[in-house]
Amino acid sequence: MRFRTGFGFDVHQLQAGRELWLGGVLIPHEKGALGHSDADVLLHAICDAILGAANLGDIGHHFPDTDFSFKGIDSKILLAKTCQLIGEAGWKINNIDSTLCLERPKIMPYLQAMKDAISQSAAIDQDVISIKATTNEKMGFIGREEGVAAYAIVMLIG
Repeated sequence: MRFRTGFGFDVHQLQAGRELWLGGVLIPHEKGALGHSDADVLLHAICDAILGAANLGDIGHHFPDTDFSFKGIDSKILLAKTCQLIGEAGWKINNIDSTLCLERPKIMPYLQAMKDAISQSAAIDQDVISIKATTNEKMGFIGREEGVAAYAIVMLIG
């Protein structure tokens, strides 16, 4: 059996009047993430970690923001397509560990819904998905609530 580990990172600006999608879940908030797709930083970081572990490039390579067909796309679709790509390459997800970085809103009430969404989109068990959240202690662009970031590490088996 082969093992591979991949790391992913994503960041998006926050802007009034936009929807805030995190982990495939619409989170009520006065600001949302700005991006070409639904700007779901958590799913984007997870996709990058998966693709990196399989040595298949990154999310921008497979789903470029220059391609209008991805404009406003639900990132759960991108995650499902990413998992299809790694499956075709002989890999499957062993586990995901991720961290969201934002000051507000609090994420704990949405963690189970996020795990449900990721589990369904990636066709994996929820018990292999870890999602944590932290603030930036009021420092930097995250602390000023100008943006949101996410980190993910994924182990693949093949």
